[in-house]
Amino acid sequence: MSREVIGIDLGGTGIKLGRVGTDGSLIKTISVPTPQPANPEDVFATIVEAIAFLDPDGISTAIGVGLPGPTDARGRIAKVSINLPGWVDVPLADWLEEKFHKPTIIANDANCAGLGEAWLGAGRNFPNFILLTLGTGVGGAIIFNGELFSGHYGAAGELGLITLYPDGPTCNSGNNGSLEQFVSIRAIRRRTGLEPVELGVLAANGDTRAVEFWQEYGRNLGIGISSLVYVLTPDAVILGGGVSGSAKFFLPATRAEVERRVLSTSRENLQIIPAQLGNQAGIVGAAKIALELK
Repeated sequence: MSREVIGIDLGGTGIKLGRVGTDGSLIKTISVPTPQPANPEDVFATIVEAIAFLDPDGISTAIGVGLPGPTDARGRIAKVSINLPGWVDVPLADWLEEKFHKPTIIANDANCAGLGEAWLGAGRNFPNFILLTLGTGVGGAIIFNGELFSGHYGAAGELGLITLYPDGPTCNSGNNGSLEQFVSIRAIRRRTGLEPVELGVLAANGDTRAVEFWQEYGRNLGIGISSLVYVLTPDAVILGGGVSGSAKFFLPATRAEVERRVLSTSRENLQIIPAQLGNQAGIVGAAKIALELK
């Protein structure tokens, strides 16, 4: 039976929403800025307004939301978001259900992106893979035997928060030197004063410092991936998020670092590849979990 749902990808700077069909087709999309500061009440009001524009006739049957941080195991409460101030135990699913009278579920945004890639993207042919979203922060998703692994309390897969260098910059999580502090967009800005796209243009034009930066970036990413591969031995590591658009500049160094650090028995046939759904992965994955609601 064909039906439509709303998929929402809530980020620190922007909110992407889409009306999605049962086959994953995007019928209509909209992007709006995230209110600053991004307190829960203002973000909720922005989402409500955007849904009213996206689905004025109310034909959608359910709502799925991906947001940066862990949720409770039932997909009702945003437990904490280190990149959204004031987001602690926010009952976002209840708020949306009360407003729109539609079944609603929330999940970690990287988990949604992982589900999207597993359904329609680069993960379709891999029963076991991990996704890293290289964006404002660094999120992660674990797909195990074709299913999302979210842990006993729903908070597994915070792969960007693993320790890379113990004495590195302080992370909002309380950790020091997390992977996020070296390979996120915020880290790139902090270290270079430039955006990833700008560094990509410079590297494409042969700028030596930009080329060297991407090589170092690739090595750091490879070090982080190596730890994850030893623990999970996935079929593939899929790289999404805004930085992945510059993958051709750092992916060779990433692959070389993983090959250097990981025993061949733990990386046999491992593929490290870019994601395919781009900015739509989170919307598609959020819609996927909404389609599964009764």
